[in-house]
Amino acid sequence: MSAARPLTTTLRNVAAITALPLLLASCGYGSDAKSDEKKVAAEGAKLSADTVRLGYFPNLTHATALVGDEEGIIQKELGGTQLKVATFNAGPSEIEALNAGSIDIGFIGPSPSINGYTKSKGKNLRIISGSASGGVKLVVNPEKIKTLDDVKGKRIATPQLGNTQDVAFLNWISEKGWKVDAQSGKGDVSVLRTDNKITPDAYKTGSIDGAWVPEPTASKLVAEGGKVLLDESTLWPDDKFVITNIIVSQKFLTEHPDVVEAVLRGSVNTNKWINANPDKAKASANAKLEELTGKPLGAKVIDGAWPSIRFTDDPLASTLRAQADHAVEAGLLEKPDLDGIYDLKALNKILKAAGSPEVSDAGLGAK
Repeated sequence: MSAARPLTTTLRNVAAITALPLLLASCGYGSDAKSDEKKVAAEGAKLSADTVRLGYFPNLTHATALVGDEEGIIQKELGGTQLKVATFNAGPSEIEALNAGSIDIGFIGPSPSINGYTKSKGKNLRIISGSASGGVKLVVNPEKIKTLDDVKGKRIATPQLGNTQDVAFLNWISEKGWKVDAQSGKGDVSVLRTDNKITPDAYKTGSIDGAWVPEPTASKLVAEGGKVLLDESTLWPDDKFVITNIIVSQKFLTEHPDVVEAVLRGSVNTNKWINANPDKAKASANAKLEELTGKPLGAKVIDGAWPSIRFTDDPLASTLRAQADHAVEAGLLEKPDLDGIYDLKALNKILKAAGSPEVSDAGLGAK
């Protein structure tokens, strides 16, 4: 991703109405729920805030937000409290919006979560849930790169200096025993920081030989003839690592814990629905992407991308700690103090009530 600037800021006003109880009782999730009712606030009293402002990216790794918004699952949990949505193209711009009070809650990757927390000395945000794991691949030109060792000497794109994929690729390069200057990207591999929107064109013109990127960019490269050389999940224990967290402004969490809990119930219910209805969920995410970007993903792209993403409420906290260590080792981050970055009390309350296992903060929870 390029400079921290919102791709779009889409604020959707959700009108509060009183609906017939029978009609509300009949509303569910999925295609049957795609009626006017999902675009208005559900019947019920407002919570402690009139509105909650939610930020996310128009990416498949943020599909919990895409589907939860599209299907009205999050709004249903909010009752008479309005859900307003803003979309972003880069983590830093979303952190800026959270700091400025333009959004209250956001879906975001681990690196901007870490950076936002450490730069504010632990005062601006908390991670309150996981959302997704995986969905990151090294895709290469098979005519130029046939093995992992062939990556040496080639030009490989990552989305942004210091972003989650950039850190992961630099760490992988280091483990191969190769040397690269993290800031310039020069060395045994040329690391080219390239906006995900233009990476497929850069690949087509031959400006890059491959890319370490999230979905759906990875599958867009495959559609252009690229080959998946490595799925990042294979580098992690149990093939799991956090790619998307849910964060909240500490001020909003303190003042409106009931609203935060409602959004989390919506997220948990959305992930449950996604995992039970993968084909419907894939179509729903694509419908929201079309609404936000003006164009849906092609079948070849979304069908290739979807299976590599796992939707999970577990923030996989130990992998966030490891990602922070990788950024330190690459010279992109000073040793961070992550104590207190997580507050999973509301999430674990919801999971326990649903009969699901509670999740761990890896010792990094707020006291």
